[in-house]
Amino acid sequence: MLSPDPNQLAQEQLARDRADTSRFPGLFERKVARMAVSPLAYLRGTAPMFYAILKRHPALRSGPAGNGWLCGDAHIENFGVYRTAPRSRLLKGIKRSPVAFDINDFDEAIVGPWRYDVLRLLTSLILGGRELGADGRGSIERSSLLLDTYVDAAFREQHLPAVPHSVGRLIEKVKRRSHVDLLDRRTKVVKGSRVFVRADRYTQLPRRVEQLAARAFERYARTIRVPKKLVRPFEILDLAFRIAGTGSLGKLRVAVLTRGKGGRDGSWIFDMKEQGVPAASALLGRPSLDPAIRVLTGLHACVPHPPRMTGTTKLDGSSMFARRLAPQEDKLDLVRIAPAELGAIAAYLGSLLGRAHRRGASKMPAKPWTREEQNALLDRAVVMAGIHEAAYLAMCKLTSS
Repeated sequence: MLSPDPNQLAQEQLARDRADTSRFPGLFERKVARMAVSPLAYLRGTAPMFYAILKRHPALRSGPAGNGWLCGDAHIENFGVYRTAPRSRLLKGIKRSPVAFDINDFDEAIVGPWRYDVLRLLTSLILGGRELGADGRGSIERSSLLLDTYVDAAFREQHLPAVPHSVGRLIEKVKRRSHVDLLDRRTKVVKGSRVFVRADRYTQLPRRVEQLAARAFERYARTIRVPKKLVRPFEILDLAFRIAGTGSLGKLRVAVLTRGKGGRDGSWIFDMKEQGVPAASALLGRPSLDPAIRVLTGLHACVPHPPRMTGTTKLDGSSMFARRLAPQEDKLDLVRIAPAELGAIAAYLGSLLGRAHRRGASKMPAKPWTREEQNALLDRAVVMAGIHEAAYLAMCKLTSS
C-alpha cells in the first residue's frame, strides 16, 4: 500500500464531505463538482485532509520557528479585495483607500506555527502554476520568490512589492462597481421592494430557521454602529439560505436583506456564516474561543484594515460570523492571471502573509529563516502538491459515473 495512500485520503475526505453536507440536500454533489475542476480546487475544499496528512507524517509538518495567528487555509484564492471599515477619528486626515487587498478568509484561523500557512500557500502556488501550464522549474522559482518576500516581511518589515497588474486591475474594477450593481446581481424587485433571487445562489430557508435567523441577525445588529440619520437600517426585508464557497459548503449560511439607507436601491446585504472547529485543530487542539469570535479575533490580529461591519451572533446554538457585503468585494481568481504574472503574484502574496504573521505573532523567532530552512519547506510543499494531485485524481475516479 502506498503511504500516503491517495485512494484512502480521497475516501476519507469524501466521507467527511458527506457528513458535513448531510443537513442540506444537493450540497454534497455540488461540492464534489466544484472540487473536480482541478487539483487546486480540490486543495481549496480539503483543508481537513491537508492537516490529516501532516498529522500522520511528522516530517512534513516540521520546519522553522515562528508562532501566532494563522489564516489556517492559506491558498492563492483566499486573497482578495474588500471594502474596509471607516477610518478611526485618530487617523483623520490620513489618506487611505476605501478598499484593501489582503487575506480575505479566516474561517480556519487558529494560533499555531507559521510554517503551516506557508506550506499550504506554497502548495497552492505549485498546483495553480501547473493549472496555468507553467513548467516545473518556473514553479520552483516562484515558490522560492514567495519564501524570500515572506521572510522579508515577517522578519525585516520590508515594504510590499509592487502591486501586480492583475491585482491592480481587480482593485480598479471593484472601485467602479456601484451598490446598485451588487443588488441587481443578487436581488429582484417585487411590488416595489427587493427580495433575493431564488436560484443557484440563494434558496428558501425553512420557516423555523428563518425565524431563528431573524433573531440572530437582530442580536448582531445591536453591536454595529451606524449613522444616527439612518432610519431602521437593519429592518429585515428578506432572508435566504446562501450557497457559496467550496470548503465551507455544508455550513449554515444565511443571507439577510435589510432596509439599509432606505428606498429600493438603498438596501444592504449581510452574510451570517456558521463557524465550527478549524481544520488545523487536528494538530493543534480545539481553540478555547467561541468559533465565530475566533474568526473575528484572527481577522483583526492579522489584517491592518479589516472589512466593515464584522461581528458575531448565535443561531439556535450555532456560532455565526456576520458581515455586510459590499460591491467592492472580489477574490484573486486564477483564471484571470496571466502565467507571466505568477512571479509577481507569488512575491506579493508571500509578503502579505509575512505581514499578517508578524502582526499576529505570539512568539517571534530569534532570527530569520535561513536559506536551508526555506529550501526544506519548499521540499515539503513539492511533496504535498504531489499528494494532493494524486488524491484529486483518486477522488475523480471514485466519483465518476
